[in-house]
Amino acid sequence: MEKNTTLDRLVLTLLPGLGPRRRQGLLARGPLGDVLARPDEHADLLPPAARRALRSGEARQRAESEHKRARARGFRIVGSDEPDYPEWLGRTYDPPPVLFVRGALVRGEGERSVALVGCRAATPQGLTFARALGREVAEAGLTVVSGLARGIDTAAHRGALEARGRTVAVLGSGLERVYPEENASVADAIAGAGGAVVSELPLDTGPWKGNFPRRNRVIAGWGRAVVVVEAGCRSGALITARLALEEGREVMAVPGHPAWAGAAGTNALLRDGAAVVRHAGDVLETLGLESRPAVETGSEDEILAAMRRDAPSSVEEIAGRCGRALPDLLARLGELELAARVRRLPGPLFVRS
Repeated sequence: MEKNTTLDRLVLTLLPGLGPRRRQGLLARGPLGDVLARPDEHADLLPPAARRALRSGEARQRAESEHKRARARGFRIVGSDEPDYPEWLGRTYDPPPVLFVRGALVRGEGERSVALVGCRAATPQGLTFARALGREVAEAGLTVVSGLARGIDTAAHRGALEARGRTVAVLGSGLERVYPEENASVADAIAGAGGAVVSELPLDTGPWKGNFPRRNRVIAGWGRAVVVVEAGCRSGALITARLALEEGREVMAVPGHPAWAGAAGTNALLRDGAAVVRHAGDVLETLGLESRPAVETGSEDEILAAMRRDAPSSVEEIAGRCGRALPDLLARLGELELAARVRRLPGPLFVRS
C-alpha cells in the first residue's frame, strides 16, 4: 500500500475525537499510513476510542465501506494532497483531509473564485441583488462559492447557473442528505452544469447544528474573497467573514439601510474596513481583476423618471425602463432613499417622494 493515500486521509477523517490540532499533528508525524498502523505510539494525539478503532481494524473497514458507497453513487473522495484539491483551501490552517465531491473540482490557479453569502431570512431586495451579483460575477469568469442555504446562498447559486457559469455548493451535511431538502434540485443543477456539490462529512451525515461553522470555514477558505450580501448581527455569514479575515482573504459587504436590523452585520463589516460592493465591478476591482465598467446608462434623474409619481414601481420595472443592471440600480435606489428622494414600500416597491 502507498504510504500516503486518500483512504488513509479518509480513515483520519472518520476517527472519533479528533479536532484540527490533533489531525494536523498526526499528518506532520510522517507517512500517515505508518502513523495509523501504530496508534499506541501516538496516544498523545489519538484518544482511546480512536486507538481502539485503529487496532481492531474497524476504522479502516468503515473508510473502505464509505469509499465503496461513494463510488457506487458516482461521487469522488479527493484527498488534500491530490492535484485537483482546491489550492486556496489547501493553504488554510485546517483544510479538510478529504472532500466528498459530486461534480467537478478545478485546481486553484486555474480557477478564480469568490464566496457570496448572507442570511437565510433575506429580503426580496437582497435576493434580487444576490442573484444578479452571482450572475454577473459568473459572467466575469469567477466561480461562485456558497452554502446552498435558503435565502442569499440559493439566490447566488441560481444567478451563477443563469449565467451558465460555475458554482460550488459546500454542504453542512453529507452528500446523501442535501439540506435544505427543497434545494435538492439546485444541487442537481449545479453538478449537472459543471459545478460541484462538496462536503467534508460522511455521506449520510445529517444537518446538525455543529456542522455549519465547519462548513463556513471551507466556504471562507475556498477562494480569494467573501462577499456578504445581507446579514444581521447574529448571522452565520459573519462567521464566514471572520474566518476569511483570519485566513488573510478579502472581505466585502453590500451596504444596507442603517435603520434595518437585517443590515446591521454588513454595515458593521463596512465600518470595520470591508470593501463596499455595489455591483460586480467592485468585486473584480477589489481582487485586482480586469473589471467591466459598472453599467451607467442613466443618471439619477433617469432613474427617477423611470418611476411613476402616482403608483409604486418594482425594481424590475424600474430596471426595464432605465436600462440599469439590478445590483447597480439597487445601490442607487438605496442612495436616493437616504437622500429622501424615493420611498421604499413593502414588495419591494419604490415610489418617488
